Amino acid sequence: MVDQTTSPEGEERPGYEQARAELIEVVRALEAGGTTLEESLALWERGERLAAICQEWLDGARRRLDAAIGTDSAE
Repeated sequence: MVDQTTSPEGEERPGYEQARAELIEVVRALEAGGTTLEESLALWERGERLAAICQEWLDGARRRLDAAIGTDSAE
């Protein structure tokens, strides 16, 4: 599997494992507290982006798997 891709906007998009690991760190930082409201909001926004990236990778994997076995997940 590809580790990183480039989004249509030209920005690097981390691979699934990298995005997941960073998301875990974001969650830990938010749970630990001790950050300002502004820092917490920035972490939350980054977490949302990372969660979306992970979901895109998982959706893509599902589509590839469905195509390989000849099924449609919409059934």
